[in-house]
Amino acid sequence: MDRRRFIQTAGAAGVTLLAGCSAEQTGDSPTDTTATDGAGTTVGTPTEGSDTLVVATYGSFIDAVSSSPGDWIKQQFESEFDADLVWQTPPNELDQYVQRANADAEIDADVYVGLSVDGLIRLDENLEGGPLFAEAPSLDGQSNVKEGLGFDPQGRAVPYDTGYISLVWNATADSGEFAAPETFDGLLDPAYEGDLLAQNPSTSVTGRAFLLHSIKAKGEDGYLDYWQNLQDNGVRVLEGWDAAYGAYGGGEAPMVVSYSTDQVFANRAGEPMAEHQIRFLNDQGYANPEGMAQFAGTDSPTLAASFMEFMLRPEVQAQIAVRNVAFPAVTNAEFGGENAEYEQYAQAPPEAVSFTYDELKGNVQGWIEDWSRQVASN
Repeated sequence: MDRRRFIQTAGAAGVTLLAGCSAEQTGDSPTDTTATDGAGTTVGTPTEGSDTLVVATYGSFIDAVSSSPGDWIKQQFESEFDADLVWQTPPNELDQYVQRANADAEIDADVYVGLSVDGLIRLDENLEGGPLFAEAPSLDGQSNVKEGLGFDPQGRAVPYDTGYISLVWNATADSGEFAAPETFDGLLDPAYEGDLLAQNPSTSVTGRAFLLHSIKAKGEDGYLDYWQNLQDNGVRVLEGWDAAYGAYGGGEAPMVVSYSTDQVFANRAGEPMAEHQIRFLNDQGYANPEGMAQFAGTDSPTLAASFMEFMLRPEVQAQIAVRNVAFPAVTNAEFGGENAEYEQYAQAPPEAVSFTYDELKGNVQGWIEDWSRQVASN
């Protein structure tokens, strides 16, 4: 939704503060025209006489260590539009704006980038007034968004990228004889006892996605029995992606729940590709799309809409995907020759699956709590 954001936040803030999709923290730092105030908000330096567009997002979208999309987006947008793009990155992300709205405090942002279905559910459950976000305007390019990625029944959030949860497995394990199973049922084979590392769905986005995928596969009435069988077969559940992937990298198990862009990182790091194989259980990957929305109180709705259209352009979608190590939200992203590495190693599932907003609202917390009680009792 993409590993960048999850390394930064997994095991700390948990799923309630995370967006759906992201990548490892390997992005470019902002240019020297930005500075960070004491509240953790990145602010630009507006040009006198120009319009200013304030876009709120999560920190690693603009300041990851080797290639994040924020700085590129800022430069490209400002080169075309007579406006300054200012990034705003509050430490508690969407929650800050919900809290400010509930306190009738000013919200000095125009667009939010990094919404997830979790965030929207939390927003709708906790916002006392409203609305925080406006219904999205009619946008050029929106018709190219992939079917199934839309996650907001109220039409506020427009997807701009997505990630897919998969297994990453090490073909060099067991003296080169190891191969991950192809199905959820295959994970229960005694041959895989103790071989899987997963994450806690109450504290990890990857863990939550894997749990939801198992509910898709086994049904609401069967997923707890399935997890009991996984426990009986020695699955290890760690608090977050960072801990689980670290254990995997240390050779503690030959399979880990992770992202289907894993080979992009492995290639960049010069790691053996055999240690970073991808498996889509049941030929499916659980989708974690990210979206953008316009704040209802923006003073610049036209400029905000222009920015959202800019984000959906085929060439911009390709850059977001490559730099955020995610997948484009649109069907017509334009990948140039310089992105051959990404196209070779980023693997999309034969079938993307997910739960809708309506299916999750009122259910997901109960599913996680029931899972937690069962795991704690064993």
